[in-house]
Amino acid sequence: MSSIAATTPQAAEPPAASSPPPPAAAPVAFEPLKGGQLVLGTIALSLATFMNVLDTSIANVSIPAIAGDMGVSPAQGTWVITSFAVANAISVPLTGWLTQRFGQVRLFTMSVLLFVLASWLCGLAPNIGTLIAFRVLQGLVAGPMIPLSQTLLLASYPRALAGTAMAMWGMTVLVAPVAGPLLGGWITDNISWPWIFYINIPVGLFAAALTWSIYRSRDPGPRRVPLDVIGLVLLVLFVGAMQIMIDMGKELDWFESGEILLLAVVAVVSFLFFLAWELTDKHPIVEVRLFARRNFVTGTLALSIAYGLFFGNVVLLPLWLQQHMGYTATWAGLATAPVGLLAIVLSPWVGKNVSRIDPRTLATVAFVGFGAVLWMRSHFNTQADFMTILIPTLLQGAAMAFFFIPLQAIVFSGLQPHQTPSAAGLSNFVRITAGAVGTSLFTTLWESRASLHHAQLVESIHTGNATAMAMLDQLMGSGMNREQALATIDRLINQQAFTMAVTDLFYLSAALFFVLVALIWFSKPVHGAAVDAGGAH
Repeated sequence: MSSIAATTPQAAEPPAASSPPPPAAAPVAFEPLKGGQLVLGTIALSLATFMNVLDTSIANVSIPAIAGDMGVSPAQGTWVITSFAVANAISVPLTGWLTQRFGQVRLFTMSVLLFVLASWLCGLAPNIGTLIAFRVLQGLVAGPMIPLSQTLLLASYPRALAGTAMAMWGMTVLVAPVAGPLLGGWITDNISWPWIFYINIPVGLFAAALTWSIYRSRDPGPRRVPLDVIGLVLLVLFVGAMQIMIDMGKELDWFESGEILLLAVVAVVSFLFFLAWELTDKHPIVEVRLFARRNFVTGTLALSIAYGLFFGNVVLLPLWLQQHMGYTATWAGLATAPVGLLAIVLSPWVGKNVSRIDPRTLATVAFVGFGAVLWMRSHFNTQADFMTILIPTLLQGAAMAFFFIPLQAIVFSGLQPHQTPSAAGLSNFVRITAGAVGTSLFTTLWESRASLHHAQLVESIHTGNATAMAMLDQLMGSGMNREQALATIDRLINQQAFTMAVTDLFYLSAALFFVLVALIWFSKPVHGAAVDAGGAH
């Protein structure tokens, strides 16, 4: 979801020899916005971004209600999430080509309006098939919104303040996934599930109208560019098969399923053909040659792996709190929502200083911070009180402030202006995919580790264990029969098993964040990095 280009005399690299020549039309230069227009432009772009990111997670908690209303199983209901994710993953890397074809402002405004239309249709859907079709449309039109919101926002600010602008933008990307389940649960419980889609209508219309009124004179306009049809077909096959495999793997027991094996084969084969075609085509629909640049590949890998770890833990913590610690959705939200407080306080400082401090140093602070927070969480147990859970959440906000801005400064260092939209779409595609993989992998590992711990704990429940027998006698003495007493003990074992499993994953995540510190230092120095608007000013 990024389009930051960190350009400096020291960091700039010549374009790779295999890169295509820059487009004939030079980028149009514009002055930064000022005063009220700058404030309104920032609000409009941030609202559109928040709405988009929120929609990737807000439906998750509403699946049981949607499935119940439409008379389908919860497993069928999950296609409401899968369909959006697949369509979105396909359209994000197309941002570069679409920007050239339609123009930045036209494409962004059109995407927001179509997103509003698709949201309205999702709310009106009479059956699950129609809802899934409209979610596919919503995912397709959502793709360019986030990279372009970043590009337009950067073009609105002077270079000296671009880091601050991206600090505010980055908050929407990190806070929205946390707010989504809380807001979605409240709307579903207190109003009805269609309103998780209807709330997009006023927000989207306001953002689109404001964006068009401010930015329409700054659009360089559309250009006729060739469409790489074969590349597009291969992209759809590769991304579609991979995303469905990720989303359905847990339900179908991964590679024990013939369907998952088939999807894996289709994904791998189509990816290899896609890679070969895009590297040799004169007008590739996705500029994969960008991965030949050391900073792009290092920064994108570090950002994507870290985002996958972050997103996996964002999903796990409230699940554990609600399913095994007795928290309601509201209290789980209160335990996770303060994650943005320190981020709001520290992000402006990071944005201001990213041009003066080596971004690798700032990214190291983020990874060490995330590692420390997850190490603290790895010591949770079933007796953890609200404050014990809340303190690491508060501290995580500090790490979030150092996360997006420095890593994107590394990813986009040395890029030419014409490469920025393609780089934005490609890096966002990898990051979004990593988030999906992280979510699926973490929930699968959680259940797997819980089963292992459950089996180990059950082994100690036998007649030779005096403590276990005393507990059984105490429960039966309180009026339970033997079956009820054993069921109660099993619930306690389950709670312990899932708690031990979640702390295992917190510990693993902490270790991986510390390893990422080494990865980020493989990138070239970006001294005096500035966040640039891709040549927009």
